[in-house]
Amino acid sequence: MASNKLTRELETREFAERPKQWMPPELLPEPDKQAGYAYRWIRTSTMNQADPRNLSAKLREGWEPVMLEEQPQFKLLVDPQSRFKDNIEIGGLLLCKTPLEFVDQRNKYYSDQADAQMEAVDNNLMRQNDPRMPLFNERKTETSRFGKGG
Repeated sequence: MASNKLTRELETREFAERPKQWMPPELLPEPDKQAGYAYRWIRTSTMNQADPRNLSAKLREGWEPVMLEEQPQFKLLVDPQSRFKDNIEIGGLLLCKTPLEFVDQRNKYYSDQADAQMEAVDNNLMRQNDPRMPLFNERKTETSRFGKGG
């Protein structure tokens, strides 16, 4: 008697699994995040022209290059002609990290600057206020519903 059963080797999960689909590669791979650090790709060159001013500014801001030993999955992706031999540079971009406290402090600094600028604009506007025709300074947006319906 012939059996309609599949052989044991063909009953594995690998044969029942859907084939994986092709996906376009990421332009910049995502690093494995270390707790307490923010990661960013920083420009070192544009069209093979070095950009030392940008890199210097970012290093002074607190960003530090990530060592290749910290992210070994990038070994095959690193540019062999890179000026940063022990670091991760791909296509003129250097992977850097900084403590999250620095990111929070930077965000607060720029938020405070934006608030100060808005206050200066408001003060300048209100200086031109006339009691006969007062200016309104509302910073609220509204949406209204068009048509019928609930």
